[in-house]
Amino acid sequence: MKTLVLGGVRSGKSRLAERLAQESGQPVTYVATARADDQEMARRIERHKADRPAHWGLVEIGTGLGKALEQTAAPDHCLLVDCLTLWLTQLLCTEHEARIEQEREALIETLPRLPGTVILVSNETGLGITPMDALSRRFADESGCLHQRLAAEMDRVVLTVAGLPHILKGDPL
Repeated sequence: MKTLVLGGVRSGKSRLAERLAQESGQPVTYVATARADDQEMARRIERHKADRPAHWGLVEIGTGLGKALEQTAAPDHCLLVDCLTLWLTQLLCTEHEARIEQEREALIETLPRLPGTVILVSNETGLGITPMDALSRRFADESGCLHQRLAAEMDRVVLTVAGLPHILKGDPL
């Protein structure tokens, strides 16, 4: 089962994804994409760590998500990736146009081959106004395109709003 959990900031998407991982009954590896570039982000990361069961595995990545998933995935194992928009932000900050496309394509090509359960978490950014600056507009465009491509490959897609999951594709929770 491959699930994409989308939602806005503080929508409950990570909490839902963690619940789904726990309910899978499989060993879980949390694939973290955040970097503690400042104190506020460091606090967020610590809060996420405290919320997760201590027995879950952890893989911290910057880029190379597709390759990391391929190396970590296993039958009867659950991978929880939180979150794709932080991963995408890191790629946008590299300013290497080809790298963004390569990483996105590697992730999309890898997903169907992965054994076990995969849960991807990402911020839905397309529900607000068009951002004023070019980098923010590019981020919104890139994340929207990534989400569309991923949604086509996933077994289930869930939009989380105010802590409530709304099934967009696949079986109910």
